Amino acid sequence: MLRVITANLNGVRSAASKGFFDWIEQSKPSVLGVQEVKAQHDQVSGIFCATADMAGHFHYAQKKGYSGVGIYSCAKPSDVIIGLGTPEFDDEGRWVEARFDRPGRKLSVISCYFPSGSSGEERQAVKFRFLDALYPKLMALKDEREFILLSDVNIAHKEADLKNWRSNQKNSGFLPEERAWMTRLLGEGGLVDVYRSLHPDTTEECYTWWSNRGQAYAKNVGWRLDYQIATPGIAALARSALIYKDQKFSDHAPLLIEYDASL
Repeated sequence: MLRVITANLNGVRSAASKGFFDWIEQSKPSVLGVQEVKAQHDQVSGIFCATADMAGHFHYAQKKGYSGVGIYSCAKPSDVIIGLGTPEFDDEGRWVEARFDRPGRKLSVISCYFPSGSSGEERQAVKFRFLDALYPKLMALKDEREFILLSDVNIAHKEADLKNWRSNQKNSGFLPEERAWMTRLLGEGGLVDVYRSLHPDTTEECYTWWSNRGQAYAKNVGWRLDYQIATPGIAALARSALIYKDQKFSDHAPLLIEYDASL
């Protein structure tokens, strides 16, 4: 089985101190995608650059302590692509793609971190520009190869994907325009929300993020923001999905999906 984990770490050093990499050693994924590394090369190299017999590749933000993504794999990629090719977003460390090509098959696994617009109109505008740039990128990639996008999308797609959907309809992460983008991606765009393909009806069990305010985690007032989005061919091979909540490594929970495939 191809065991794939995606996790927003809210800081690689913080998550490590809470046992994240110990859990990874036990879980033994084939591929691990992480978002919000919040570190630079000198803080990762020799410390967090490998885990569980997997080597890591990273895209760091220029701003220290901000954003950043990484992807670890037990198989050596045939190629690694760093960045979307758009300077505005590449400066923020939002895309790393590992390619595992072999005769008769092209497969990419990508770790991607979508911007949040929750801090105000300026960052929401950045988020919309990111969505506009990302859609054609994913459509072009879909025409070339199978892929799995591991991501904190910072969008709850449907009402079942967050607890307080009524009161959040004007808030970033559940805006009509954001949700319409997801609908387009998973509709005419032809991509698959793999967790939802396996668990179409879950509500409160599906959340992957909880605010640090109040008692959101204790009361399970959450959002589903973390996804594995795949091309139909590889999505059809998904066999099981688990949101891991037995330990709390950050304000997000890891999403683990197993595919009847290999690297």
